[in-house]
Amino acid sequence: MSQYHVIAATSELEDEGQMHVALNGRDLLLCKHEGQYYVIDYYCSHEIFGLEGGTMQDGCITCPFHGAEFKLSDGSVQAAPAWEPILSYPVLVENDTIAVSID
Repeated sequence: MSQYHVIAATSELEDEGQMHVALNGRDLLLCKHEGQYYVIDYYCSHEIFGLEGGTMQDGCITCPFHGAEFKLSDGSVQAAPAWEPILSYPVLVENDTIAVSID
């Protein structure tokens, strides 16, 4: 069974927000997009720059440095120059808290 770790309160993110989270030695990016919460790897697989601040549109996030695009729900590459996906993690929202499983 997956273990979930509380990483934030729902009040910490605005309607369309992002927040860097460090958890067990991993850098993660918590995103709220179109009413859904997602947790993905913080770094782009293309040049290892942070995805924080990237534009979120149509269920994807675009790297603010080189324009690589990833699907928030599964980390798959949607646009070059990246060719390797990033990890996406299961999210649980309960009682105004956001938790993630990184197992």
